[in-house]
Amino acid sequence: MQKASFLFLTIYIVLSSGLFCQNLHLKIDGNTEFETSTIDALNYLKNHKDYSSIKHEVDSVQKRLFKMGYIENRLNEIIKINDSSFKTQIHLKKKFSNIFIYYDKTTIKRRFLETISENIFDDYFELEFSKIETVLNFINSKISDEGLPFSKLRLFNIKVRDTSNLSANLVIESKEQKRVISNILIKGYEKFPRSYLKHYLKIKSSQVFDLTKIKNKTNQLNNLKFANEAKPPEVLFSKDSTILYLYLEKAKSNSFDGFLGFGTNEETSKLEFDGYLNLNLTNNLNFGESFKLLYKSDENDQKTFQTDLTLPYVFKSPIGIDLLLRIFKKDSSFTTVNQSLKLHYQINSKHKIYAGLLSTESNNLLTENTSLTISDYKTQYYSFAYEFIKPQSYNPLFLINSKLYLETNFGERKALNTQEKQSLFSIDAFKIFNLNRKNSIFLRLNSAYLNSNTYFENELLRFGGINSIRGFEENSLFSSLFSLINTEYRYQLNNSIYIHSIIDAAYFENKILNTKEKLFGYGFGFGILTQAGLFKFNYANGKSENQKFKLSNSKIHLSLIANF
Repeated sequence: MQKASFLFLTIYIVLSSGLFCQNLHLKIDGNTEFETSTIDALNYLKNHKDYSSIKHEVDSVQKRLFKMGYIENRLNEIIKINDSSFKTQIHLKKKFSNIFIYYDKTTIKRRFLETISENIFDDYFELEFSKIETVLNFINSKISDEGLPFSKLRLFNIKVRDTSNLSANLVIESKEQKRVISNILIKGYEKFPRSYLKHYLKIKSSQVFDLTKIKNKTNQLNNLKFANEAKPPEVLFSKDSTILYLYLEKAKSNSFDGFLGFGTNEETSKLEFDGYLNLNLTNNLNFGESFKLLYKSDENDQKTFQTDLTLPYVFKSPIGIDLLLRIFKKDSSFTTVNQSLKLHYQINSKHKIYAGLLSTESNNLLTENTSLTISDYKTQYYSFAYEFIKPQSYNPLFLINSKLYLETNFGERKALNTQEKQSLFSIDAFKIFNLNRKNSIFLRLNSAYLNSNTYFENELLRFGGINSIRGFEENSLFSSLFSLINTEYRYQLNNSIYIHSIIDAAYFENKILNTKEKLFGYGFGFGILTQAGLFKFNYANGKSENQKFKLSNSKIHLSLIANF
C-alpha cells in the first residue's frame, strides 16, 4: 500500500510540474483607446515563460509600429504589476502615410520604379511608408542584376514634409565597377558544345553579370535532349574577376523504334525489306548535331527512305544547316526523290526560323503508261519556315507541351517541256491542356495544301496512319489538300502509365479525281514507360463520312521508342 501511494505521488509531481513553472502575462496599452486598439490588432504574444521573452516581444511590437509609419512612437518602461503580470505603454503619436524619395536618375532607371509606384517624377517618387523595406530590397536586386552584386541602398536626410508625409534621399553605395563575366567553366560535362552557351542560352564572357537571368537561362538546358543541369550555377568573385561555374551532365539522347522483316520477292528473286525503322542519333560528336534515319515499307507496297542531318551553329556562328534526302517508291508506278537544304537561325530556346531550297524529282516507272496522271517532273521551291517548341521536362511521358511548325514553299514545276508555278503550304501544331496532375487533353492540327493549275498523281500529298489519322493504313490517302485533327483525353495513372481516347477527323480533296471527303477515326490506346523505352499501343477504327462502321476496318498501331 505504501509503494502504491509513493508511485502515485511521483506520477502526480511529474505530470503537474508545469503548474509550478512561471507563466508571465504581458499587456501593452496605448495613450488613447484608438492607440490601444491599433496595438491589439498586431496580435502580439501575451503569455511568456520569462522576462527576456517579454522584452523581446515589446521590441518586436515597436519595430512593427515603425514599419507602419509610427516612427515617433515612444516606449515607456516595462512595469511589474505582480509576480505574473507586466505592462507597458507605447505612445504612437503621429502616423506618416507616405514618403517622397528623391533619387538620381542616372543610377536608378525609371522602368524599375514604374512597377512599384504610380507617382514618379524626374527627381523623386512617392511610396507608401509601409512598403519601404520591400521596395528598397527590390531596387537593390535590380541594381545587382545590372552588374553590382555588392551594392547597398540607404535613405538619409529624412525630414518631415507635412503632417502625414516624409521626404528622404536615396543613396547607392558601391565600391566597385560593374561586374562582368570574365570566364565560364563547365563542370561534369566538360565537352558540352560551347556554341550553345553563346547562341542558345545567350551567356558569354564580357557580359554584365546578372545571376537572376543566368539562372533562368541555365534552366533552359533541361529542354535540350542531350544535356541537363546537375545543380544551379555558382559564382566565384575575386578582386578583378567573376568566374561562372555551370554544373552539367550528359543525357541519353539517341532513340530507336520500329521493326524489320525481310524476304525474297518471288518475281524478281531479290531480297526485300519490310517494316519500319526510325533511328535518331543526337550529339554523339559533342557538337549538338542530329542525324535521323527513317525506313518504312508498308502494306500498300510503298517504301520510304529518309535521312535528316542537322548541324547547329556552324563555325560557331548563330546559323545552322539542315539537310534532307527522302526517297519514296510506289510499287512499280513511280519514285519520288526530295532533297532540301535549309539554313536555320535559333532566335532563342523556343523559336527558330528557316530558309532554303527544296527540290523534287519524280520518275514514271511504268513501261506502258496506262495512267495519264503519272508523269516525270521536277520542282524547285524556295522554302521558309518557323518553329515554336514549349517543353515540359517535368513530365517524362509528355516532354513537349506545345509545338508549332509552319512552312511555305514557292517555286515551279517542269514536266513534258512545260513550266508551271506552284506553292506548297503546311502546318503541324499541337497543344497539351493540363487540367490537373493526372488529366489532360491533347489537340493536334495537321494540314497541307498544294496549289497548282494541274496535278500529277505522283506529286499528291500522302497521309494516314499512326502519325496522321489513325484507323487508316500508312500513307494510303492521296490528296491535293488535307486537314486533320487528332484529339486525345489522357488519364495518367502514375508517372509511367497513361491511357487515352482517340477521336480523329479529317477532310481532304483530290483534284485529279475531283473528290471531297470526310474521314473519322475512333479508338483508344495506352502508353507505358519501361526501362526499354516508351511503348505505345493504339487501337482505332477508321471510316468515311457515308461509310458504316465495320469492325474489320480497325487498325492496331504499335510503337516502342527506346533511348540509349
